[in-house]
Amino acid sequence: MKKTKKKYGRYVALSVALSLLVGTIGVAQESTKLSDPEVAHVAVVANQIDIDYATIATKKSKNADILKFAQTMANDHEAVIKQAAELAKKLGVTPKDNAVSKQLLEDAKKKQKELNGYSRAAFDQAYIDNEVAYHKAVIGAVENLLIPETDNGELKALLENVVPALKAHLAHAEMVQKELTSKK
Repeated sequence: MKKTKKKYGRYVALSVALSLLVGTIGVAQESTKLSDPEVAHVAVVANQIDIDYATIATKKSKNADILKFAQTMANDHEAVIKQAAELAKKLGVTPKDNAVSKQLLEDAKKKQKELNGYSRAAFDQAYIDNEVAYHKAVIGAVENLLIPETDNGELKALLENVVPALKAHLAHAEMVQKELTSKK
């Protein structure tokens, strides 16, 4: 149970942080502070977006490393969506749409179109480059924006505990990226 809670915390934070990428960090900083219900909604949206990116990868790629990475992302984020709903229920939080989640969805549609437009040969590099950039931004967003703005102590603790997992995801993405680059 404790291990599941810890894993859940890492993924909730990952999803929240991911949602602040793709041009939305500025929106969050310029607007009023995100409430916990808004953070919860952003978390669900961000998880679904990364699942969608992984789905594109599983359809376009034939590279075993890319497919493994994409499957890991899909599995982790599907579990988080389920667990995020459970946490929101436990905390009595109803996720609330907001400027960050709206911008995230808008940006994700553009990125999905872009990823779908790559040839199979060019896709793998574009996908893993996106994942590396995404995770770098996530780490910064969690450490510098989300943790300081979160009011709920339980959510804040989860965000603080997720940073090592985010760094591990980044390292995995960078390893795949390096392997792809060295094969060119």
